Amino acid sequence: MSGYSVPSREDDPIHTVRTIARLAQMIIELRDEYVRRPRPDILQQIEQRLDDLIAQREELQVRAAHARQQEQG
Repeated sequence: MSGYSVPSREDDPIHTVRTIARLAQMIIELRDEYVRRPRPDILQQIEQRLDDLIAQREELQVRAAHARQQEQG
C-alpha cells in the first residue's frame, strides 16, 4: 500500500475502525511484552486499552447509525 488513503468525512466510521485497529495492535504488543516480563503495570495498560476499545465500540455504533441515515436520506 502506498500510504495514500481515500478522503472521508470526519464522522465516517472508517476513522473509528482505524482507531480500533491501532488499539488492537497495542494490545498485541502489550501481550508480547507481558509474556516476556510479567509486570502489574503492563496488565494495567492492557486494561486501559480494553476500556478504550469499549469506548470505540460505542463510537462506532453512533457513527454507523449516522452513516446509515446518510445513505437513506
